[in-house]
Amino acid sequence: MEDVRIGLFIDYENLAIGAREDLGVVFDFRPIAEALAERGRVVVRRAYADWAKFEPDRRMLTDNHVELIEIPQRKGAVRKNAADIKMAVDAVELAFERDYITTFVLCTGDSDFSPLVHKLRELNRQVIGVGLKASTSRLLPPACDEFLFYENLDGVDAPQARVVRRGRDEPEKAPDVPQNLEGLEQLIGRTLSGLQRSGDSQVRSSELKRALLRKDPTFSEAEYGFRSFGELMRNLAARDLVVLSESARQGDPVITFPEAGRGETVAFELLTGIVAKLDGGKPVPMSGLKDEIRKVDPGFSEKQFGYSGFLQFAKAAKANGFVDLDYDEESGAYTVRAVAT
Repeated sequence: MEDVRIGLFIDYENLAIGAREDLGVVFDFRPIAEALAERGRVVVRRAYADWAKFEPDRRMLTDNHVELIEIPQRKGAVRKNAADIKMAVDAVELAFERDYITTFVLCTGDSDFSPLVHKLRELNRQVIGVGLKASTSRLLPPACDEFLFYENLDGVDAPQARVVRRGRDEPEKAPDVPQNLEGLEQLIGRTLSGLQRSGDSQVRSSELKRALLRKDPTFSEAEYGFRSFGELMRNLAARDLVVLSESARQGDPVITFPEAGRGETVAFELLTGIVAKLDGGKPVPMSGLKDEIRKVDPGFSEKQFGYSGFLQFAKAAKANGFVDLDYDEESGAYTVRAVAT
């Protein structure tokens, strides 16, 4: 297995002030160190700040072998971006001079670092961000390969953060992230189905987790009450939503759907019944069928069965012999007929 070597860069003022103002706690580096130790070997640790403002924190960081980069404030001048510029220059320089560093960890919630993230990824480096929920720009996490929220890390004992977004350049709409276990099940089902369609004969647990992180870099099974991704998969397997099989890699099982499906037979039968009711001797336009199904079953969603859309669900119903599906070139729409029994 390839050794992951990590370069860590900390925008210390951003994190320390954020922890104090958003969480009401003193920033502690140890939870970050432990989270990164699980991901690889940290070979560079640098923190940037005017350390005259953070004198009590110096000992804590030096005890954790963090190199302190001094960005002093000149008398009578405000150098707000000096630490940001120095940190960005050092990171890019390190990417060119130390090609053995495979992963860069940027501890900041500032969207000004988005161009740095893009550049590092162009250089084929993995980028992990670390920030606080309330003070992290919504623009930054999607740019990273993975984003860790500080308050979610093991060892951080803090009250619920106040959700105060800073900056005027941020979208009003929150990311489309599942808010409950049912939504997570649908996301996993769609992702697993997509990986299987892409030609992967065997989808391992680690591959599924990476795909979920590509869709949402802030994804964490801990948000749903699971201590590990493996525990989440075992929970789904226990409820017959997926099947886990041993692979050549110990602890990284192959994940598939049950041969009997995920209960879609009942949904196929519901579709057949509604089409038969609306048939009247003519093909039924597919548009509007989903609404008709929801009149009978308000909670219906094809995504709960791993289908990306209603058309794919209808095609699966056809493939399983429940309906006939045709494309009407004149209207440019699909029509559905119930299969004669």
